[in-house]
Amino acid sequence: MALEAQIVYETELPVPFTCADGASIPKGSLLTLSDPMTVAITTGDTDPIIGIAAEEKIANDGRTKIPVYMRGIFKGFAGAAGVTAGLAIISDTATGAANELVVADVNSENIVGRALETATDTESFLFLLDPFNANLA
Repeated sequence: MALEAQIVYETELPVPFTCADGASIPKGSLLTLSDPMTVAITTGDTDPIIGIAAEEKIANDGRTKIPVYMRGIFKGFAGAAGVTAGLAIISDTATGAANELVVADVNSENIVGRALETATDTESFLFLLDPFNANLA
């Protein structure tokens, strides 16, 4: 996988989440949440992101836990629509490459955080990881 997020400023320690033993999760991957407190690599635009993998998880290594950053300042990569400093961002995984982020649409429900710099397609930028979900339906 490419374009993994990289921690720049750790504001909170990672929290252990459950994951499948068969899962292969690169460090820096955007992770989506399912029940019960289980994470997997994001596969769609606007997935409910809970955080970013703090370390690599190798498939079939016997582990069913992975540390997950839920807050912090990271270097990430912009999707095709780009990002603008100060605006909320969402995942762009299905439309763009894995782990890319774009400006959130009006009434977006699954916010990943806030862009701290402006960037265009595939450019790196700093962002505040601050996952938030608003049920607008």
